[in-house]
Amino acid sequence: MLTDFDLHLLGEGRHWKSYEKLGAQLHTVDGEPGVHFAVWAPNADWVSVVGDFNGWDGDRHRMERSGSSGFWRCFVPRIGTGTLYKFRIHHHGTFSDRSDPCGFAAEVPPRTASVVADLSSYHWQDGAWMESRAARHGLDAPMSVYEVHLGSWRRPGDDPHRWLGYSDLERELVPYVVEMGFTHVEFLPPTEHPLSASWGYQTIGLYAATSRFGPPQALMSLIDALHRAGVGVLIDWVPAHFPRDGHGLRRFDGTALYEHEDPRKGEHPDWGTLIFNYGRNEVANYLVSSALFWLDRYHVDGLRVDAVASMLYLDYSRKDGEWLPNCFGGRENLEAIEFLKQFNIQVHHHFPGTLTIAEESTAWPGVSRPTYTGGLGFSLKWNMGWMNDTLRYMRHDPVHRKYHHDELTFSLIYAFHENFVLPLSHDEVVHGKGALLAQMPGDPWQKFANLRLLYASMWCHPGKKLLFMGCEFGQWQEWNFDSSLQWHLLEWDGHRGLSRTVADLNALLRRERSLHERDFEGCGFEWIDCHDWQNSILAFARRASDPEDFLIICSNFTPVPRTGYRVGVPRAGTYDEVFNSDAAIYGGSNVGNAGILQSEPRPHHGRDQSLSLVVPPLATIILKPRVTGKP
Repeated sequence: MLTDFDLHLLGEGRHWKSYEKLGAQLHTVDGEPGVHFAVWAPNADWVSVVGDFNGWDGDRHRMERSGSSGFWRCFVPRIGTGTLYKFRIHHHGTFSDRSDPCGFAAEVPPRTASVVADLSSYHWQDGAWMESRAARHGLDAPMSVYEVHLGSWRRPGDDPHRWLGYSDLERELVPYVVEMGFTHVEFLPPTEHPLSASWGYQTIGLYAATSRFGPPQALMSLIDALHRAGVGVLIDWVPAHFPRDGHGLRRFDGTALYEHEDPRKGEHPDWGTLIFNYGRNEVANYLVSSALFWLDRYHVDGLRVDAVASMLYLDYSRKDGEWLPNCFGGRENLEAIEFLKQFNIQVHHHFPGTLTIAEESTAWPGVSRPTYTGGLGFSLKWNMGWMNDTLRYMRHDPVHRKYHHDELTFSLIYAFHENFVLPLSHDEVVHGKGALLAQMPGDPWQKFANLRLLYASMWCHPGKKLLFMGCEFGQWQEWNFDSSLQWHLLEWDGHRGLSRTVADLNALLRRERSLHERDFEGCGFEWIDCHDWQNSILAFARRASDPEDFLIICSNFTPVPRTGYRVGVPRAGTYDEVFNSDAAIYGGSNVGNAGILQSEPRPHHGRDQSLSLVVPPLATIILKPRVTGKP
């Protein structure tokens, strides 16, 4: 099972499918079925496997050291799937029982044993999706992501002590996502984690799907069902840090093995967690192999890498004297940079058509540019600047917004420097921020109108889209990981109207090539008027590759309807109002343009033709020119 060539590749840090060799592998020796165990613990005096099969007796199944490689192995016959086990690590006269770093399954927390699992027993039925995935993930394809925390999307009877399982989510989540028109779901980390309150971001088992919601095959079935329904699956993957729990990776073999010995390099002051030693070959291999594992065994379509900024900078959230400079005296974490590049190279090489997405909150250049041009190699990057500026603007009372107009327009200065995702994620509705609807100013009608306006302007802005669960129907309460979303709110017209707004925006995004085909090209966007700060109005065009295919977008960020508002347009003709966030079906006041407009030969905004519009209060309207000869 673990050959000399395997050991060579592991030591070199280039065994990209180490998940086929390490951990607990079902195996047969001389006709005897059993489990082959292998673990990396180079500084251990000796290691044994303990479990329910040997009464947790550390003397029964001692492991054999594989030369000087630091890897230990043994074969235990007549055990199989469902067996509970740990590795007992002896170091300098003491021992500790550790969960398997490469284990495929674990007990439901707070229990901490690893569980032998057979991931090959599931038969996938998503061949059509997998064949079409690369085309669906082109930079010119529509992308609208529904971010989901599996434990709190919906709960049975809103019981805080119970979850919907993977099978329940397959029955309920899949049709909902299809109905709402999202192209992808993104799961907060589905990897095993000891503390539910960490939302999965403090992971113990980077190869284990959390057992809270069922066995690994049930998660595979959920992903399979989403694929068959035409929905892609992204997961949050966390190589930035790991928790200190005694059964995890901390001082795994009695020494700082996965982390740094020096806390100035090895600890995150913000989260009380430990930082991986990216410069150690075996550690980098462990992480990259984990990424490939999820794309391989679970057919995941992409990985969103959390907290990339904390990896890139040695002084991240640290004061002077609390960090160590690199070999050139700088603040850049050269080892982490090389690791991220290698991660992206291997993901795109082994699984072309999958996505890697960086949550990176600084101005680091080239995050979503290829490594061969000096970039980090990610497919996409979260646009944290757009998110912060836009939410700050929307929180202003409309009477004051004209003094903050630049917060709306600034993002277009750098919109095409990276391949951006526009995120309204879980981070924006926790820690006292309140729900998005509650963050909007004004009376209840204005709050709903403002949120519809926010979503419409977001869907029209260049970049892919991401929205956290509950925001699509206007949850009033801040997100609580320990309870269900407020689904009962859909009994009210305002919430149903907001939900329909999002669904219709998703349909428009898919249908209109101008809203997605050139998201990352400057030629796909054209300002018509970004200077009307006094009326707090923006007007711009979005363009597809076909020069005849474009949309005119006009947004009014005040509650005052504007009549006779003139906007220059690229060409003469008839324009249809294809979307109006103030429509009555969305809960608006139904102010608009009766669905159709005719341009006039009156020069405006530097164009020969213009339209006289009614721009509704706190609303976005989208206009589409009729192509000659087509209705």
